[in-house]
Formats: sequence, C-alpha cells, structure tokens
Amino acid sequence: METGDIQSPATVRVWDPLVRIFHWSLVGLFTFAFLTGDEWQKPHEVAGYVIAGLIGFRVIWGFVGSRHARFASFIYRPSTVAGFVTDTVRMKARRYLGHNPAGGAMVIALLLVLAAISLSGFMMTTDAYWGVEWVEELHEASAFAALGLIGLHVGGVIVAGFEHGENLVRAMITGRKRAPGPDDIA
Repeated sequence: METGDIQSPATVRVWDPLVRIFHWSLVGLFTFAFLTGDEWQKPHEVAGYVIAGLIGFRVIWGFVGSRHARFASFIYRPSTVAGFVTDTVRMKARRYLGHNPAGGAMVIALLLVLAAISLSGFMMTTDAYWGVEWVEELHEASAFAALGLIGLHVGGVIVAGFEHGENLVRAMITGRKRAPGPDDIA
C-alpha cells in the first residue's frame, strides 16, 4: 500500500435482502397509513392489509430466515436487555453484528404494536366492530404507541451508530456491516 492510501475496513453481510425490503416497506407503508388515517380511507386500509402481510412474513422469517433475521439470534432475557441499555447510557455497550439486546426487544415490541394496529384496523371494517369505541381507541392508541417506539428505535440507531462508529442506516440499505472485531458479538 502506498503512502496516503486508506484501506476500507472489511465488511460482512448481515441483513439479507428480505429483511431489508421488509424494513423499508414497513417504514414507507406505516408513514403513509399514519398520514392518511382519517383522510384517505381506502388507501389507508390497503396499506394496513399490506402491513399485516409484512408482519406475517416477518414472523415466519423470524423462524426460518437467515442467521441474523431469526428471533433466536436476538431475543434476550430482560436482565440482558437492561444491562445493555445501562452500558449504552455509559457509552460502554459491546457491539453486536446483528441486533443488539435493545434492538431485538424493539423488533418484538414493534411487531406486537403493529399487529395490534392491524387487528384493530381490520376489526373496524367488520359489521361486528364497526363504530365500536374501544376498538377505535385501541387502533389510535396503538398507532401513537408505534410512533413512540419508532422514536426510541431511531434514537437507539443514532446512539449505537455514534458509539460504535458505524452507519447503521447504510447497513440496512446495503445489508453489510463492518466485520466483527475481537470484542464484538457476532
């Protein structure tokens, strides 16, 4: 290597194309559905049905998908999640190649709240639950809970990216992250 050449760090594939398509489709569809809620009923419902389908796909992919897509690779005990968050606050959290414990908990929380939104939204289209106040309230509360979780997720991505010197948004676009070092958890 000549003087002045900068060698890029080695990268490895982490996020398979289906995980990335799922993620960015969900981002776009949730944004669309949230913004059109009371204003554009039919497209809002279609977005909701597609989101429900994506959730179903992600649950299946969580059992049979690629290594880092599988739930078994990122579901941790609550004490592990709490310890990771504590370490993150101190900026001493270990780097994980796939989802870290907080990120894994966020995936599960988002899937659950999105499922609640989808189910309550579907219920609102049926004769049995059309106009039922608690179903509408559940739908709206779940949508705002999802916004809160999304805010925490984005904040976590920013903090982890800063802490580990890594562009996690780019990783979710390309599927690649910096190869694990000796202190990282692959």
